[in-house]
Amino acid sequence: MHNALTLSFRHLTQSLRLMVGVPDYGAYVKHMKTAHPDRAIMTYEEFFRERQEARYGGKISRCC
Repeated sequence: MHNALTLSFRHLTQSLRLMVGVPDYGAYVKHMKTAHPDRAIMTYEEFFRERQEARYGGKISRCC
């Protein structure tokens, strides 16, 4: 029961983060380690910057 609840909470958290545009660095690292062990893993800052550029085309618009 505890494991199912923990897993459900993780999935809910991941879904909410994706809905508001927060990338999941942990999932990225896990994917890279299993699917691409020969490739370098970006730091969190590099990953976040790359995700922002992918989402916003490298431009962040601000009203002020």
